[in-house]
Amino acid sequence: MNGVQRTFADQGLVRPRSGRILGGVSAGLGRRFGLDPWIVRLIFIILVLFAGTSIVLYPILWFLMPSE
Repeated sequence: MNGVQRTFADQGLVRPRSGRILGGVSAGLGRRFGLDPWIVRLIFIILVLFAGTSIVLYPILWFLMPSE
């Protein structure tokens, strides 16, 4: 598991200590891709409403993304 988290950290996918609302996944993705965290949160909500995929994706990313 440490290999996956190390790879994510090397790519800049980390959950920041500041700006978290739940687990920091949206804040980390927003920081990595240069988006506001609220845009990422909105995308997750839209995916839940129309595809249901982020219900599974968010906890997986929360587990895999290392904390800052």
